[in-house]
Amino acid sequence: MSLRIAVLAPVNSSDYNEGLLASIAPVVPPDVEVQVYNIDQGSPCIQNRLNLAENALAVVRLAQHLEQQGFDGIWLSDFDMCGVEPAREVIDIPIIGGFPTSAFSALGLCQRFSIITILQSTLALQRGHVANYGQSINFASIRSIDCPVAQLGDVEVVLVKALQAGLAAINEDGAQALLLGCTGFMGVAERLSKLIEQDLGCYVPVLDPNQCGFGFLLSLVRMKVRPSRLCYARAPLG
Repeated sequence: MSLRIAVLAPVNSSDYNEGLLASIAPVVPPDVEVQVYNIDQGSPCIQNRLNLAENALAVVRLAQHLEQQGFDGIWLSDFDMCGVEPAREVIDIPIIGGFPTSAFSALGLCQRFSIITILQSTLALQRGHVANYGQSINFASIRSIDCPVAQLGDVEVVLVKALQAGLAAINEDGAQALLLGCTGFMGVAERLSKLIEQDLGCYVPVLDPNQCGFGFLLSLVRMKVRPSRLCYARAPLG
């Protein structure tokens, strides 16, 4: 029997859906059915705390609907985990977002990681994720490429900026692996890793948040585990 996994893009736009499916394709096994969903209100992108707050309740409502439709798990395609925490108080299937899955994957490969993020507005926000998940001792740095979500589709320009930021994180901050701090970084991770290897002469992993997140979620679904009710007490959704 196949598993049903929903990819929930927590934005009021379907512009990124095809790219998200292409991004996770290498880690989707043949026995898994995947569908992408978007919220129908709020911001068309997540670039700051206001966007997170604006879109979170719509994410929770959609997550509840997806559970009712029989999905086995939800990959919330957002590095900043929009709506994940409150959704866990409402639904009984696993839902997980981008930062922890990328960070935990990196720590299976190295001891210190840096985040390559999009804008100045996400620097402090994502430093907060590091502290909240107890990863400060393993955190080397975070660097912005000053590129809004709407411009991440220009992969060649993104690669130039990300290479500069990534090399600085490695050479100046001591990073041993890089996390891409936005799920809009599509088609970047593998190419960036190869460019860094060409420059340094050694391999450095660059983690694609969509692949890390989807793969991590799938392992939770197969193990038949979900968020603890001792941490996420059930709350009624009005």
